[in-house]
Amino acid sequence: MTAHTLLLVGGDLCIRAAAMLDAARWACIGLRRRAMDARPGARIRWLRADLADPAALAGALAALPAACGRITHILYAPAPDARTPEAYARAYPLGLRALLHALPDPDALRRCVLVDSSAVWGPDVAGQRVDEDTPPAPADFRGAAMLEAEALLHARLPGRGVALRLSGLYGPGRLRLAEGLRTGRMAAPDGPGHWANRIHIEDAARACAHLLDLADPLPCYIGTDDHPMPTADLYEALARMAGGPPPARASRPPDGKRLSNARLRASGWTPAWPDMLDGYAACLGAADAPRSLHVPCARS
Repeated sequence: MTAHTLLLVGGDLCIRAAAMLDAARWACIGLRRRAMDARPGARIRWLRADLADPAALAGALAALPAACGRITHILYAPAPDARTPEAYARAYPLGLRALLHALPDPDALRRCVLVDSSAVWGPDVAGQRVDEDTPPAPADFRGAAMLEAEALLHARLPGRGVALRLSGLYGPGRLRLAEGLRTGRMAAPDGPGHWANRIHIEDAARACAHLLDLADPLPCYIGTDDHPMPTADLYEALARMAGGPPPARASRPPDGKRLSNARLRASGWTPAWPDMLDGYAACLGAADAPRSLHVPCARS
């Protein structure tokens, strides 16, 4: 039997993180609302259950074969099914509470990594350098739901819960911004206080795998690359890479911050894509990228 049994709640990010873990040490079980293809030799054993259906959830987990072992780790990276307060509540605090309640052997759980986002900081910190000690101040229901889930995590699992606050994800299949700039549909924000923070999906998955296996982690980490940049500069660079026109400018209130990844780096995590311009350029196959261009996008 493998040393760890990991329960994955989520899609693409969870699948990528599982692929980075040693198969000899980690058995992986995935939980999804919809059925997943069971490919021969697949790394993840998928269960179909809805976090909003406690009875079905408990039944699915209780029916796991003994060979899977007791669930020792959880990677919780849910995707709300709508951009509404109700959907975010279901995905974050309510969903996490239901999952922890449904565990057949909660004492076996050694680590739960909750993936949320930098939306826990609203425009009150626009332009500031933000790290894990910066007090959260959510501007909307998204950040509020995530903070509620974090509070639940640390209350229910003291010393065993870790929150990973990710900045904007990009990578294969996540290039909607570049496509909007290519077609001229996106305007760049004008004025001070607009900062962009990004992390490549592979680096985000690497952070998840790292925190699952890290000895004595801190309760919270920011997951982002090394170089936040003015949003208008990012838009202009992406438009060039994507072959689009220079983006128009639109006056908007300040809404960006400069996130620091110093704590996550100090723990031993290193991004393969420390600069978003290099990462975007590799994904787009751009010829005018600023640094290393001709490398695979999904580098691991």
